[in-house]
Amino acid sequence: MKYLNSKKAYIVFVCLFSIVFGCKDNTPNYSEVITKTKQPLDVLELNYKKLLNNCINNLNALEHCEDYETALKYYTKARHNFKSLEPILAFVDKNNYMSLNAPNILKVEEEDATDIKIKKPFGFQVIEEALHDDALSLKDVAKVTQITKNRLKLIEQNTQLKLKNYHVIWLLRDQITRMALTGITGFDSPVLENSLEEAKLNYTTLKNILNLYSNNFKSLDLLNEWKKEISVSQDMLSGDFNTFNRYSFIKNHTHKQLKLLNKTVYDWNVNFPFALAFNNDMTSLFSHNTFNIDFFANYVEKDSIRDKKSKLGKILFNDKRLSRDQTMNCATCHKQELAFTDGLKNFPEQKRNTPTLTYAALQQSMFYDGRTGNLEGQIVDVVNNKDEFHSNLEDLSLVVKSDSTYTNFFNRLYEKGVNDANIRNAIAVYIRSLNKFNSKFDNNINALENTITESEINGFNLFMGKAKCATCHFAPVFNGTVPPNFTETEFELLGVPKSKHLPAVTDTDLGRHDVFNTPERKHFFKTPTVRNISKTAPYMHNGIYDDLEELMDFYNNGGGAGLGLEFEYQTLPSDSLNLNADEIKDIIAFMKSLEDN
Repeated sequence: MKYLNSKKAYIVFVCLFSIVFGCKDNTPNYSEVITKTKQPLDVLELNYKKLLNNCINNLNALEHCEDYETALKYYTKARHNFKSLEPILAFVDKNNYMSLNAPNILKVEEEDATDIKIKKPFGFQVIEEALHDDALSLKDVAKVTQITKNRLKLIEQNTQLKLKNYHVIWLLRDQITRMALTGITGFDSPVLENSLEEAKLNYTTLKNILNLYSNNFKSLDLLNEWKKEISVSQDMLSGDFNTFNRYSFIKNHTHKQLKLLNKTVYDWNVNFPFALAFNNDMTSLFSHNTFNIDFFANYVEKDSIRDKKSKLGKILFNDKRLSRDQTMNCATCHKQELAFTDGLKNFPEQKRNTPTLTYAALQQSMFYDGRTGNLEGQIVDVVNNKDEFHSNLEDLSLVVKSDSTYTNFFNRLYEKGVNDANIRNAIAVYIRSLNKFNSKFDNNINALENTITESEINGFNLFMGKAKCATCHFAPVFNGTVPPNFTETEFELLGVPKSKHLPAVTDTDLGRHDVFNTPERKHFFKTPTVRNISKTAPYMHNGIYDDLEELMDFYNNGGGAGLGLEFEYQTLPSDSLNLNADEIKDIIAFMKSLEDN
Protein backbone atom coordinates (compact mmCIF):
# COMPACT_ATOMS: atom_id res chain seq x y z
CA MET A 1 0.00 0.00 0.00
CA LYS A 2 1.06 3.65 -0.41
CA TYR A 3 1.68 5.27 2.96
CA LEU A 4 0.25 8.61 3.92
CA ASN A 5 2.84 11.31 4.51
CA SER A 6 3.87 10.70 8.11
CA LYS A 7 4.81 14.31 8.89
CA LYS A 8 1.22 15.32 8.25
CA ALA A 9 -0.59 12.20 9.44
CA TYR A 10 1.51 10.97 12.33
CA ILE A 11 -0.14 11.14 15.74
CA VAL A 12 1.91 10.50 18.86
CA PHE A 13 0.27 7.42 20.33
CA VAL A 14 0.48 6.77 24.04
CA CYS A 15 1.53 3.25 25.00
CA LEU A 16 3.02 1.79 28.14
CA PHE A 17 5.15 -1.20 29.10
CA SER A 18 6.47 -3.54 31.71
CA ILE A 19 10.10 -4.43 32.40
CA VAL A 20 12.47 -5.84 34.95
CA PHE A 21 15.74 -3.95 35.32
CA GLY A 22 18.96 -4.04 37.32
CA CYS A 23 18.04 -1.86 40.31
CA LYS A 24 15.86 -3.45 42.98
CA ASP A 25 13.02 -0.95 43.38
CA ASN A 26 10.22 -3.34 44.39
CA THR A 27 9.02 -3.75 40.82
CA PRO A 28 6.07 -6.19 40.68
CA ASN A 29 7.00 -9.63 39.46
CA TYR A 30 6.35 -9.64 35.74
CA SER A 31 5.00 -13.16 35.36
CA GLU A 32 2.77 -12.96 38.44
CA VAL A 33 1.07 -9.76 37.31
CA ILE A 34 0.35 -10.95 33.81
CA THR A 35 -1.10 -14.20 35.14
CA LYS A 36 -3.48 -12.30 37.40
CA THR A 37 -4.68 -9.75 34.87
CA LYS A 38 -4.38 -11.67 31.61
CA GLN A 39 -4.46 -8.25 29.91
CA PRO A 40 -1.14 -7.13 28.41
CA LEU A 41 -2.16 -3.48 28.34
CA ASP A 42 -3.02 -3.57 32.03
CA VAL A 43 0.42 -4.99 32.76
CA LEU A 44 2.07 -2.33 30.67
CA GLU A 45 0.31 0.49 32.46
CA LEU A 46 0.78 -0.92 35.95
CA ASN A 47 4.51 -1.51 35.64
CA TYR A 48 5.21 1.59 33.61
CA LYS A 49 3.71 3.72 36.34
CA LYS A 50 5.60 1.74 38.95
CA LEU A 51 8.89 2.41 37.20
CA LEU A 52 8.07 6.08 36.77
CA ASN A 53 7.33 6.21 40.47
CA ASN A 54 10.62 4.49 41.32
CA CYS A 55 12.50 7.01 39.20
CA ILE A 56 10.71 9.89 40.89
CA ASN A 57 11.49 8.49 44.35
CA ASN A 58 15.17 8.09 43.55
CA LEU A 59 15.32 11.64 42.22
CA ASN A 60 13.58 12.84 45.36
CA ALA A 61 16.23 11.11 47.47
CA LEU A 62 18.95 12.63 45.27
CA GLU A 63 17.44 16.08 45.69
CA HIS A 64 17.94 15.89 49.46
CA CYS A 65 21.39 14.29 49.55
CA GLU A 66 24.07 15.96 51.65
CA ASP A 67 27.16 14.15 50.33
CA TYR A 68 28.53 13.29 46.91
CA GLU A 69 28.69 9.50 47.28
CA THR A 70 25.03 9.19 48.30
CA ALA A 71 23.98 11.61 45.57
CA LEU A 72 25.80 9.57 42.93
CA LYS A 73 24.18 6.37 44.22
CA TYR A 74 20.66 7.77 43.88
CA TYR A 75 21.46 9.35 40.52
CA THR A 76 22.62 5.96 39.24
CA LYS A 77 19.40 4.32 40.45
CA ALA A 78 17.23 7.02 38.87
CA ARG A 79 19.24 6.85 35.67
CA HIS A 80 18.72 3.06 35.51
CA ASN A 81 14.99 3.61 35.96
CA PHE A 82 15.00 6.19 33.19
CA LYS A 83 16.96 4.07 30.72
CA SER A 84 14.65 1.14 31.44
CA LEU A 85 11.70 3.39 30.64
CA GLU A 86 13.36 4.89 27.58
CA PRO A 87 11.99 2.65 24.79
CA ILE A 88 8.37 3.51 25.60
CA LEU A 89 8.79 7.00 26.97
CA ALA A 90 10.75 8.06 23.88
CA PHE A 91 8.03 6.65 21.64
CA VAL A 92 4.90 7.98 23.32
CA ASP A 93 6.17 11.33 24.56
CA LYS A 94 9.01 12.43 22.30
CA ASN A 95 9.19 16.03 23.47
CA ASN A 96 9.35 15.21 27.17
CA TYR A 97 11.83 12.44 26.53
CA MET A 98 14.12 14.77 24.58
CA SER A 99 13.93 17.34 27.37
CA LEU A 100 14.74 14.77 30.04
CA ASN A 101 17.62 13.40 27.95
CA ALA A 102 18.90 16.69 26.50
CA PRO A 103 22.58 17.64 26.45
CA ASN A 104 23.76 20.27 28.90
CA ILE A 105 23.57 23.15 26.47
CA LEU A 106 21.11 26.00 26.11
CA LYS A 107 18.02 25.02 24.11
CA VAL A 108 16.93 27.61 21.54
CA GLU A 109 13.62 27.14 19.72
CA GLU A 110 12.99 29.49 16.79
CA GLU A 111 9.64 28.97 15.13
CA ASP A 112 9.76 32.43 13.58
CA ALA A 113 10.94 35.94 14.48
CA THR A 114 7.98 36.40 16.84
CA ASP A 115 8.25 33.02 18.58
CA ILE A 116 11.72 32.44 20.02
CA LYS A 117 12.13 30.45 23.22
CA ILE A 118 15.36 30.17 25.22
CA LYS A 119 15.26 27.23 27.62
CA LYS A 120 17.79 26.20 30.22
CA PRO A 121 18.53 22.48 29.97
CA PHE A 122 17.51 19.99 32.65
CA GLY A 123 17.34 16.23 32.91
CA PHE A 124 19.76 13.38 33.37
CA GLN A 125 22.68 14.63 31.30
CA VAL A 126 22.63 17.93 33.15
CA ILE A 127 22.55 16.17 36.54
CA GLU A 128 25.38 13.86 35.50
CA GLU A 129 27.61 16.75 34.50
CA ALA A 130 26.71 18.76 37.61
CA LEU A 131 27.67 15.82 39.84
CA HIS A 132 31.08 15.71 38.18
CA ASP A 133 31.73 19.45 38.04
CA ASP A 134 35.01 20.51 39.63
CA ALA A 135 33.06 23.11 41.58
CA LEU A 136 30.42 20.64 42.76
CA SER A 137 27.39 22.26 44.34
CA LEU A 138 24.76 19.90 45.70
CA LYS A 139 22.39 22.87 45.81
CA ASP A 140 22.74 23.24 42.04
CA VAL A 141 22.26 19.49 41.65
CA ALA A 142 19.12 19.69 43.79
CA LYS A 143 17.63 22.46 41.65
CA VAL A 144 17.93 20.62 38.35
CA THR A 145 16.91 17.35 40.02
CA GLN A 146 13.70 18.94 41.27
CA ILE A 147 12.80 20.18 37.79
CA THR A 148 13.51 16.74 36.35
CA LYS A 149 11.47 15.03 39.06
CA ASN A 150 8.50 17.36 38.52
CA ARG A 151 8.50 16.68 34.79
CA LEU A 152 8.38 12.93 35.47
CA LYS A 153 5.51 13.48 37.91
CA LEU A 154 3.61 15.28 35.17
CA ILE A 155 4.22 12.36 32.82
CA GLU A 156 3.06 9.89 35.48
CA GLN A 157 -0.15 11.83 36.09
CA ASN A 158 -1.01 11.93 32.39
CA THR A 159 -0.19 8.34 31.51
CA GLN A 160 -2.70 6.50 29.34
CA LEU A 161 -2.43 3.27 27.44
CA LYS A 162 -3.12 3.00 23.71
CA LEU A 163 -1.06 0.46 21.84
CA LYS A 164 -1.66 -1.35 18.58
CA ASN A 165 0.56 -3.95 17.01
CA TYR A 166 2.19 -1.61 14.54
CA HIS A 167 3.03 0.76 17.42
CA VAL A 168 4.90 -2.09 19.06
CA ILE A 169 6.89 -2.69 15.87
CA TRP A 170 7.76 1.01 15.55
CA LEU A 171 8.68 1.13 19.22
CA LEU A 172 11.02 -1.85 18.92
CA ARG A 173 12.59 -0.44 15.75
CA ASP A 174 13.09 3.00 17.29
CA GLN A 175 14.93 1.59 20.27
CA ILE A 176 17.05 -0.84 18.26
CA THR A 177 18.19 2.01 16.04
CA ARG A 178 18.49 4.49 18.92
CA MET A 179 20.92 2.20 20.71
CA ALA A 180 23.05 1.79 17.58
CA LEU A 181 23.02 5.43 16.46
CA THR A 182 23.12 7.40 19.72
CA GLY A 183 23.16 4.98 22.67
CA ILE A 184 26.49 3.25 22.13
CA THR A 185 28.11 6.54 21.02
CA GLY A 186 27.95 8.02 24.51
CA PHE A 187 25.58 10.74 23.28
CA ASP A 188 23.64 10.86 26.53
CA SER A 189 26.27 9.67 29.02
CA PRO A 190 28.96 12.30 28.47
CA VAL A 191 30.86 11.84 31.74
CA LEU A 192 30.27 8.30 33.00
CA GLU A 193 30.30 6.78 29.48
CA ASN A 194 28.01 4.09 30.82
CA SER A 195 26.22 3.67 27.50
CA LEU A 196 26.95 -0.02 26.97
CA GLU A 197 25.52 -1.06 30.33
CA GLU A 198 22.50 1.15 29.72
CA ALA A 199 21.93 -0.50 26.37
CA LYS A 200 21.62 -3.78 28.26
CA LEU A 201 18.75 -2.25 30.23
CA ASN A 202 17.14 -1.15 26.97
CA TYR A 203 17.39 -4.69 25.62
CA THR A 204 15.83 -6.12 28.77
CA THR A 205 12.89 -3.82 28.16
CA LEU A 206 12.57 -4.99 24.57
CA LYS A 207 12.76 -8.63 25.61
CA ASN A 208 9.98 -8.15 28.15
CA ILE A 209 7.80 -6.36 25.61
CA LEU A 210 8.23 -9.32 23.25
CA ASN A 211 7.35 -11.70 26.08
CA LEU A 212 4.27 -9.67 26.86
CA TYR A 213 3.14 -9.98 23.24
CA SER A 214 4.10 -13.63 22.96
CA ASN A 215 0.54 -14.58 22.03
CA ASN A 216 0.95 -12.53 18.85
CA PHE A 217 3.62 -14.92 17.61
CA LYS A 218 2.43 -17.69 15.34
CA SER A 219 6.02 -18.91 15.26
CA LEU A 220 7.48 -19.65 18.68
CA ASP A 221 10.79 -20.28 16.93
CA LEU A 222 10.81 -16.63 15.95
CA LEU A 223 10.18 -15.53 19.53
CA ASN A 224 12.97 -17.80 20.74
CA GLU A 225 15.25 -16.39 18.04
CA TRP A 226 14.55 -12.92 19.41
CA LYS A 227 15.39 -14.02 22.96
CA LYS A 228 18.63 -15.62 21.86
CA GLU A 229 19.66 -12.62 19.80
CA ILE A 230 18.97 -10.19 22.64
CA SER A 231 20.99 -12.31 25.08
CA VAL A 232 23.94 -12.47 22.68
CA SER A 233 23.74 -8.68 22.14
CA GLN A 234 23.73 -8.04 25.88
CA ASP A 235 26.78 -10.26 26.30
CA MET A 236 28.63 -8.30 23.62
CA LEU A 237 27.75 -5.03 25.36
CA SER A 238 29.88 -6.05 28.35
CA GLY A 239 32.97 -4.54 26.72
CA ASP A 240 34.90 -1.36 27.44
CA PHE A 241 33.41 1.86 25.99
CA ASN A 242 36.54 2.95 24.14
CA THR A 243 37.43 -0.45 22.71
CA PHE A 244 33.89 -1.64 21.92
CA ASN A 245 33.54 -2.88 18.33
CA ARG A 246 30.56 -0.87 17.15
CA TYR A 247 31.09 -1.89 13.54
CA SER A 248 30.71 -5.57 14.41
CA PHE A 249 27.78 -4.89 16.72
CA ILE A 250 25.78 -3.02 14.09
CA LYS A 251 26.68 -5.38 11.25
CA ASN A 252 26.03 -8.61 13.14
CA HIS A 253 23.37 -7.61 15.66
CA THR A 254 21.53 -4.37 14.89
CA HIS A 255 20.97 -5.44 11.29
CA LYS A 256 19.99 -8.94 12.36
CA GLN A 257 17.42 -7.47 14.74
CA LEU A 258 15.97 -5.33 11.96
CA LYS A 259 15.59 -8.48 9.86
CA LEU A 260 13.89 -10.22 12.79
CA LEU A 261 11.58 -7.25 13.07
CA ASN A 262 10.54 -7.69 9.44
CA LYS A 263 9.86 -11.36 10.09
CA THR A 264 7.77 -10.30 13.08
CA VAL A 265 5.73 -7.93 10.93
CA TYR A 266 4.93 -10.83 8.63
CA ASP A 267 4.31 -13.25 11.50
CA TRP A 268 1.95 -10.85 13.27
CA ASN A 269 0.32 -9.82 9.99
CA VAL A 270 0.92 -6.12 10.75
CA ASN A 271 -0.31 -3.41 8.40
CA PHE A 272 1.13 0.08 8.76
CA PRO A 273 -1.07 3.15 8.20
CA PHE A 274 1.91 5.15 6.92
CA ALA A 275 5.70 5.31 7.07
CA LEU A 276 7.85 7.47 9.32
CA ALA A 277 11.44 8.51 8.56
CA PHE A 278 12.51 4.88 8.29
CA ASN A 279 10.86 2.68 5.69
CA ASN A 280 8.71 0.07 7.39
CA ASP A 281 10.61 -2.76 5.69
CA MET A 282 14.14 -1.44 6.30
CA THR A 283 16.69 -4.09 7.30
CA SER A 284 19.86 -2.00 7.29
CA LEU A 285 20.84 1.40 8.67
CA PHE A 286 23.08 2.04 5.66
CA SER A 287 21.00 1.27 2.58
CA HIS A 288 19.16 3.10 -0.20
CA ASN A 289 16.04 1.46 1.28
CA THR A 290 16.63 2.74 4.81
CA PHE A 291 14.76 6.03 4.51
CA ASN A 292 11.31 7.12 3.44
CA ILE A 293 12.41 10.16 1.43
CA ASP A 294 8.87 11.55 1.37
CA PHE A 295 9.05 12.05 5.14
CA PHE A 296 11.66 14.75 4.55
CA ALA A 297 9.79 16.29 1.62
CA ASN A 298 6.45 17.06 3.31
CA TYR A 299 4.50 15.28 0.58
CA VAL A 300 4.30 11.95 -1.22
CA GLU A 301 5.69 11.51 -4.72
CA LYS A 302 4.11 8.94 -7.01
CA ASP A 303 6.68 6.20 -7.52
CA SER A 304 5.53 5.72 -11.11
CA ILE A 305 6.80 9.18 -12.14
CA ARG A 306 9.49 9.87 -9.53
CA ASP A 307 12.36 8.84 -11.83
CA LYS A 308 10.94 10.86 -14.72
CA LYS A 309 10.72 13.96 -12.54
CA SER A 310 14.28 13.35 -11.39
CA LYS A 311 15.55 13.20 -14.98
CA LEU A 312 13.72 16.41 -15.78
CA GLY A 313 15.16 18.01 -12.67
CA LYS A 314 18.68 17.01 -13.70
CA ILE A 315 18.26 18.76 -17.04
CA LEU A 316 17.03 21.91 -15.28
CA PHE A 317 19.89 21.62 -12.78
CA ASN A 318 22.34 21.93 -15.69
CA ASP A 319 20.50 24.60 -17.71
CA LYS A 320 22.25 27.99 -17.65
CA ARG A 321 19.25 29.70 -19.22
CA LEU A 322 17.61 29.71 -15.78
CA SER A 323 19.94 32.48 -14.58
CA ARG A 324 19.39 36.07 -15.69
CA ASP A 325 22.61 36.43 -17.69
CA GLN A 326 22.55 32.76 -18.77
CA THR A 327 26.06 32.08 -17.43
CA MET A 328 25.23 30.09 -14.31
CA ASN A 329 23.33 26.94 -13.47
CA CYS A 330 23.08 24.84 -10.30
CA ALA A 331 26.03 22.74 -11.46
CA THR A 332 28.25 25.84 -11.60
CA CYS A 333 28.65 25.62 -7.82
CA HIS A 334 27.63 21.99 -7.36
CA LYS A 335 29.88 19.88 -9.58
CA GLN A 336 29.02 16.20 -9.72
CA GLU A 337 32.68 15.09 -9.78
CA LEU A 338 33.26 16.94 -6.48
CA ALA A 339 30.21 15.42 -4.76
CA PHE A 340 28.24 18.49 -5.86
CA THR A 341 30.59 21.07 -4.34
CA ASP A 342 32.98 23.40 -6.19
CA GLY A 343 36.38 22.83 -4.55
CA LEU A 344 36.67 26.51 -3.62
CA LYS A 345 37.02 28.18 -0.23
CA ASN A 346 33.97 30.11 -1.30
CA PHE A 347 32.51 30.81 -4.72
CA PRO A 348 33.09 34.41 -5.90
CA GLU A 349 30.71 36.84 -4.21
CA GLN A 350 29.42 34.10 -1.89
CA LYS A 351 29.73 34.38 1.86
CA ARG A 352 30.21 30.70 2.65
CA ASN A 353 31.73 27.50 1.39
CA THR A 354 29.55 25.51 -1.03
CA PRO A 355 28.08 22.45 0.75
CA THR A 356 27.54 19.07 -0.86
CA LEU A 357 24.11 18.23 -2.21
CA THR A 358 24.61 14.50 -1.64
CA TYR A 359 22.33 13.42 1.21
CA ALA A 360 21.09 17.03 1.50
CA ALA A 361 17.53 15.74 1.32
CA LEU A 362 17.94 13.85 4.61
CA GLN A 363 17.86 16.89 6.86
CA GLN A 364 15.30 19.40 8.11
CA SER A 365 17.22 22.64 7.46
CA MET A 366 18.97 24.00 4.38
CA PHE A 367 21.98 26.31 4.07
CA TYR A 368 24.61 26.57 6.80
CA ASP A 369 22.32 28.90 8.75
CA GLY A 370 19.20 26.78 8.25
CA ARG A 371 17.17 29.65 6.86
CA THR A 372 14.92 27.40 4.76
CA GLY A 373 13.23 24.17 5.72
CA ASN A 374 13.16 22.29 2.43
CA LEU A 375 14.88 22.00 -0.93
CA GLU A 376 12.16 23.87 -2.80
CA GLY A 377 12.65 26.84 -0.49
CA GLN A 378 16.40 26.68 -0.96
CA ILE A 379 15.94 26.96 -4.73
CA VAL A 380 13.90 30.16 -4.26
CA ASP A 381 16.84 31.69 -2.42
CA VAL A 382 19.25 30.74 -5.22
CA VAL A 383 16.96 32.14 -7.92
CA ASN A 384 16.52 35.48 -6.13
CA ASN A 385 20.13 35.89 -4.98
CA LYS A 386 21.77 38.71 -6.95
CA ASP A 387 25.11 36.89 -6.78
CA GLU A 388 23.65 33.66 -8.10
CA PHE A 389 20.77 33.42 -10.60
CA HIS A 390 19.77 37.06 -9.97
CA SER A 391 16.32 36.31 -11.31
CA ASN A 392 12.82 35.76 -9.91
CA LEU A 393 10.25 33.01 -9.95
CA GLU A 394 8.13 34.65 -12.65
CA ASP A 395 11.05 34.96 -15.07
CA LEU A 396 12.12 31.42 -14.22
CA SER A 397 8.72 30.14 -15.33
CA LEU A 398 8.80 32.20 -18.53
CA VAL A 399 12.17 30.77 -19.55
CA VAL A 400 10.97 27.20 -19.08
CA LYS A 401 7.64 27.86 -20.82
CA SER A 402 9.50 29.20 -23.87
CA ASP A 403 11.01 25.75 -24.46
CA SER A 404 8.48 23.38 -26.06
CA THR A 405 10.43 20.31 -24.92
CA TYR A 406 10.18 21.45 -21.33
CA THR A 407 6.50 22.27 -21.76
CA ASN A 408 5.74 18.78 -23.06
CA PHE A 409 7.61 17.19 -20.16
CA PHE A 410 5.83 19.27 -17.53
CA ASN A 411 2.41 18.73 -19.07
CA ARG A 412 2.93 14.96 -18.86
CA LEU A 413 4.31 14.96 -15.31
CA TYR A 414 2.41 17.76 -13.60
CA GLU A 415 -1.29 18.53 -13.52
CA LYS A 416 -0.69 22.29 -13.85
CA GLY A 417 2.20 22.05 -16.29
CA VAL A 418 4.94 24.66 -16.05
CA ASN A 419 4.94 26.93 -13.01
CA ASP A 420 7.61 27.91 -10.55
CA ALA A 421 6.46 25.41 -7.91
CA ASN A 422 6.71 22.51 -10.34
CA ILE A 423 10.10 23.68 -11.66
CA ARG A 424 11.44 23.79 -8.13
CA ASN A 425 9.88 20.43 -7.36
CA ALA A 426 11.56 18.77 -10.36
CA ILE A 427 14.99 20.06 -9.32
CA ALA A 428 14.33 19.03 -5.71
CA VAL A 429 13.30 15.51 -6.75
CA TYR A 430 16.61 15.20 -8.59
CA ILE A 431 18.56 16.33 -5.52
CA ARG A 432 16.59 13.83 -3.44
CA SER A 433 17.94 11.08 -5.69
CA LEU A 434 21.55 11.80 -4.63
CA ASN A 435 21.47 9.52 -1.58
CA LYS A 436 23.29 6.46 -2.88
CA PHE A 437 24.42 4.61 0.27
CA ASN A 438 26.79 2.60 -1.92
CA SER A 439 30.16 3.61 -0.49
CA LYS A 440 32.86 1.13 0.45
CA PHE A 441 31.73 1.41 4.07
CA ASP A 442 28.05 0.84 3.21
CA ASN A 443 28.79 -2.16 1.03
CA ASN A 444 30.96 -3.78 3.68
CA ILE A 445 28.67 -3.26 6.67
CA ASN A 446 25.88 -4.67 4.48
CA ALA A 447 28.06 -7.70 3.65
CA LEU A 448 27.96 -6.92 -0.08
CA GLU A 449 31.75 -6.96 -0.24
CA ASN A 450 34.67 -7.74 2.04
CA THR A 451 37.19 -4.99 1.31
CA ILE A 452 37.14 -2.79 4.40
CA THR A 453 40.46 -2.45 6.23
CA GLU A 454 41.25 -2.76 9.91
CA SER A 455 42.16 0.93 9.91
CA GLU A 456 38.76 1.91 8.47
CA ILE A 457 36.89 -0.24 10.99
CA ASN A 458 38.92 1.20 13.84
CA GLY A 459 38.22 4.68 12.49
CA PHE A 460 34.48 4.02 12.52
CA ASN A 461 34.67 2.72 16.08
CA LEU A 462 36.61 5.82 17.15
CA PHE A 463 34.21 8.10 15.27
CA MET A 464 31.28 6.47 17.06
CA GLY A 465 33.01 6.20 20.43
CA LYS A 466 36.11 7.77 21.93
CA ALA A 467 36.33 10.70 19.47
CA LYS A 468 32.61 11.52 20.03
CA CYS A 469 32.23 12.59 16.38
CA ALA A 470 28.91 10.75 16.12
CA THR A 471 27.37 12.73 18.96
CA CYS A 472 27.00 15.58 16.42
CA HIS A 473 27.45 13.79 13.07
CA PHE A 474 24.82 11.12 13.62
CA ALA A 475 25.02 7.91 11.62
CA PRO A 476 23.82 6.73 9.16
CA VAL A 477 23.84 10.03 7.26
CA PHE A 478 26.61 11.38 9.51
CA ASN A 479 24.99 14.83 9.63
CA GLY A 480 23.19 16.75 12.38
CA THR A 481 19.70 15.30 11.89
CA VAL A 482 18.94 13.42 15.10
CA PRO A 483 17.90 9.75 14.90
CA PRO A 484 15.69 7.83 15.19
CA ASN A 485 12.95 10.42 14.63
CA PHE A 486 14.86 12.69 12.20
CA THR A 487 12.62 15.68 12.92
CA GLU A 488 15.36 18.07 14.07
CA THR A 489 18.64 19.10 12.48
CA GLU A 490 21.13 20.42 15.02
CA PHE A 491 23.32 23.52 14.91
CA GLU A 492 26.65 23.73 16.68
CA LEU A 493 29.10 26.39 17.81
CA LEU A 494 32.57 24.98 17.16
CA GLY A 495 34.54 28.19 17.44
CA VAL A 496 35.87 28.19 13.87
CA PRO A 497 38.48 30.97 13.48
CA LYS A 498 38.64 33.51 10.67
CA SER A 499 41.95 32.16 9.39
CA LYS A 500 44.72 29.71 10.28
CA HIS A 501 47.04 32.50 11.38
CA LEU A 502 47.92 32.66 15.07
CA PRO A 503 46.91 34.12 17.41
CA ALA A 504 43.46 33.00 16.34
CA VAL A 505 40.80 35.59 15.52
CA THR A 506 37.06 34.92 15.75
CA ASP A 507 35.30 34.61 12.41
CA THR A 508 32.93 37.51 11.73
CA ASP A 509 30.20 35.28 10.25
CA LEU A 510 27.47 34.99 12.90
CA GLY A 511 25.71 32.11 11.16
CA ARG A 512 22.28 31.18 12.52
CA HIS A 513 22.12 34.42 14.53
CA ASP A 514 21.43 36.48 11.42
CA VAL A 515 18.23 34.57 10.59
CA PHE A 516 16.29 35.80 13.64
CA ASN A 517 18.92 37.94 15.43
CA THR A 518 18.92 35.61 18.43
CA PRO A 519 21.99 36.51 20.56
CA GLU A 520 22.35 32.95 21.83
CA ARG A 521 22.77 31.71 18.25
CA LYS A 522 25.88 33.70 17.33
CA HIS A 523 28.40 31.59 15.38
CA PHE A 524 26.08 28.56 15.23
CA PHE A 525 26.07 26.57 11.99
CA LYS A 526 24.23 23.48 10.80
CA THR A 527 26.09 20.20 11.16
CA PRO A 528 26.73 18.92 7.60
CA THR A 529 27.25 15.36 6.45
CA VAL A 530 30.74 13.87 6.34
CA ARG A 531 29.71 11.50 3.57
CA ASN A 532 31.84 12.14 0.49
CA ILE A 533 34.12 14.31 2.63
CA SER A 534 37.10 13.07 0.60
CA LYS A 535 35.75 15.13 -2.32
CA THR A 536 34.43 18.22 -0.57
CA ALA A 537 37.53 20.11 0.61
CA PRO A 538 38.10 22.79 1.81
CA TYR A 539 36.19 22.40 5.06
CA MET A 540 34.01 24.40 7.47
CA HIS A 541 31.52 27.11 6.55
CA ASN A 542 34.38 29.47 5.67
CA GLY A 543 36.56 26.87 3.95
CA ILE A 544 39.40 27.51 6.37
CA TYR A 545 40.86 23.98 6.49
CA ASP A 546 42.41 22.57 3.34
CA ASP A 547 42.62 18.91 4.31
CA LEU A 548 41.27 16.37 6.79
CA GLU A 549 44.45 16.40 8.88
CA GLU A 550 43.98 20.11 9.63
CA LEU A 551 40.31 19.52 10.33
CA MET A 552 40.98 16.70 12.79
CA ASP A 553 43.66 18.76 14.55
CA PHE A 554 41.07 21.50 15.16
CA TYR A 555 38.62 19.04 16.73
CA ASN A 556 41.25 17.13 18.68
CA ASN A 557 42.44 20.30 20.40
CA GLY A 558 39.02 21.52 21.54
CA GLY A 559 37.87 23.75 18.68
CA GLY A 560 37.89 27.50 19.15
CA ALA A 561 38.47 27.19 22.89
CA GLY A 562 41.60 25.18 22.19
CA LEU A 563 42.83 28.05 20.03
CA GLY A 564 42.31 30.51 22.86
CA LEU A 565 38.99 31.93 21.59
CA GLU A 566 36.17 32.49 24.06
CA PHE A 567 32.60 31.53 23.23
CA GLU A 568 29.96 31.42 25.96
CA TYR A 569 27.91 28.78 24.20
CA GLN A 570 30.52 26.62 22.42
CA THR A 571 28.94 23.21 22.02
CA LEU A 572 32.15 21.38 21.10
CA PRO A 573 33.84 20.24 24.34
CA SER A 574 36.88 22.41 25.02
CA ASP A 575 38.94 19.50 26.38
CA SER A 576 41.31 17.66 24.07
CA LEU A 577 40.03 14.40 22.64
CA ASN A 578 43.48 12.92 23.30
CA LEU A 579 43.56 11.19 19.94
CA ASN A 580 47.01 10.02 18.91
CA ALA A 581 48.39 10.19 15.37
CA ASP A 582 47.37 6.63 14.51
CA GLU A 583 43.83 7.18 15.76
CA ILE A 584 43.47 10.34 13.70
CA LYS A 585 44.79 8.47 10.68
CA ASP A 586 42.18 5.74 11.23
CA ILE A 587 39.30 8.23 11.56
CA ILE A 588 40.34 9.88 8.31
CA ALA A 589 40.54 6.47 6.63
CA PHE A 590 36.99 5.72 7.77
CA MET A 591 35.67 9.06 6.55
CA LYS A 592 37.26 8.46 3.14
CA SER A 593 35.47 5.09 3.00
CA LEU A 594 32.17 7.04 2.91
CA GLU A 595 32.80 8.17 -0.67
CA ASP A 596 29.94 7.13 -2.96
CA ASN A 597 30.68 4.76 -5.81
